[in-house]
Amino acid sequence: MKTTLILTTALVASGFAASAQELNVVSWGGSYTKSQVEAYHKPFTEMTGIKINSIDADNPATPLKTQVEAGNVTIDLADIELSDAIRLCDEGLLEPIDPASLPPAPDGTPAIEDFVDGALQDCAVATIVWGTIYAYDTTKFTGEKPSKIGDFFDTEKFPGKRGLLKAPKRSLEMALLADGVPAAEVYDVLGTPEGVDRAFAKLDTIKNDVVWWEAGAQPPQLLADGEVVMTTAYNGRIFNAIADEGKPFQIVWDGQYIDFDLWAIPKGAPNLEAAKQFLAFSTDTQRLADQAKWIAYGPARKSSASLVGLYQDGKIEMAPHMPTNPDNMTNSLVNDPEFWADHDVELNERFNAWLAG
Repeated sequence: MKTTLILTTALVASGFAASAQELNVVSWGGSYTKSQVEAYHKPFTEMTGIKINSIDADNPATPLKTQVEAGNVTIDLADIELSDAIRLCDEGLLEPIDPASLPPAPDGTPAIEDFVDGALQDCAVATIVWGTIYAYDTTKFTGEKPSKIGDFFDTEKFPGKRGLLKAPKRSLEMALLADGVPAAEVYDVLGTPEGVDRAFAKLDTIKNDVVWWEAGAQPPQLLADGEVVMTTAYNGRIFNAIADEGKPFQIVWDGQYIDFDLWAIPKGAPNLEAAKQFLAFSTDTQRLADQAKWIAYGPARKSSASLVGLYQDGKIEMAPHMPTNPDNMTNSLVNDPEFWADHDVELNERFNAWLAG
């Protein structure tokens, strides 16, 4: 995490300059960035000769916004979440993206028809569908195992520390799901003062048992180090810990929170045309399917689904591990970016005050 912060600070402060034959691409680090490097960066460089400087940030939207507002942009492309993509676009900080500039599916279906609903935004193009789930260390429970979203909050039945994202987004929705609110009603409830109170009351029940995390690489490490017995996490990070490192972890899909990650180009990107070229290349059908060889995130194009096969080890079938697998979506909640665009500031303020209280 310290390395990430140093890299991000250096990128913002010193202007990590790129030549015409280099692109600065900012993403989230860890196994996720590795999947991008393998599926996108390496083949793009091989095809074009353009070098990709891959830079990590805890949240790539932060340095992007800072740079554009300062008029000192060195980022060419950033991987950001859906709510950030909408907000930054509304603020005029991102380049618009024409769907017609994106490659069609292999059968000729236009990109605008081939991407799943919500994946194409005015200023951003989704690459993956991912889930925030919770996972537990199977060696910590000898009898009954956690299986529902409510079990995460039941420290009497399942004692031990919990890892939780240090942010209201996803934490509040998860609390309401665990408190019995149907997924279809979560945002309606959270849009009321009573609903917000209810979510925080549920979080109160585990507040003294929480170890807070901020970067995606932290939850599997917290589990591995025994600092927590269960933690919320990005599903791909837990999958990689299981598949690559043989960790005794188990994902609980009940109450999964589904979201997109998208490529966005900042206003004033120093290598705009090359950035657009890379964006189009990395969001074609084959490239999105290739990423699924390296991490368990679902491709954002419909035509990629049939091309998803084995993990890079050549052994594990990836389809069952995708957040978009129907078996994993029985009680899932899809992020409402418009809700967060409207309520982000007030709920962050309430969350920070609650943390300090």
